[in-house]
Amino acid sequence: MNVEQLLSHYGYMAIFIGSILEGETILTLAGFFVHKGYLLFLPSILCAAGGGMLGDQLCFFLGRYYGTRLIQHFPKLDPMVRKTDRLLCKHSSLIIVGVRFMYGLRIAGPIAIGMSKVPFRRFILLNLLGALIWATIIVSFGYVFGQSAQWLFTQFEQYTEIALVVALLIAAVVLAVYLYIKHRHSKQD
Repeated sequence: MNVEQLLSHYGYMAIFIGSILEGETILTLAGFFVHKGYLLFLPSILCAAGGGMLGDQLCFFLGRYYGTRLIQHFPKLDPMVRKTDRLLCKHSSLIIVGVRFMYGLRIAGPIAIGMSKVPFRRFILLNLLGALIWATIIVSFGYVFGQSAQWLFTQFEQYTEIALVVALLIAAVVLAVYLYIKHRHSKQD
């Protein structure tokens, strides 16, 4: 099987599974593959949003039913849960939509939201909105990155010989400096 066949058979499933816990790297690659024509834009976004939403829903339920036990078991989550809880008191809708964009709160955020008094229906609707926004932005970033990378590689091919000569010159200078310093240190000893 070649890359195109693998992506057409397993690409959307990989996006869905990868989006459950992490996502950004997988979605950036998905956008790149959309640019290359191996995947379609809308199905990639829908798979990513579905996986991201499912992951957050699972974390929400963990927080709702096992939150205190989780914090006792994983005390490193406690500061993140407290931070999310403070933010929830002031801006709950914004936090629920944007928690997936907040560094360090991708898992702890939905757990903290589950531990709060936020109703399940409200969380699921705002989580869906956040997942769609997130998936659209990250897949689009990968798509734009694909365009930029293609332009960069096209330009690089034109200057390959010059780049190779410059790289060899830099390597020669670095080696000469290293040998000179080594030689001076050996004379001083």
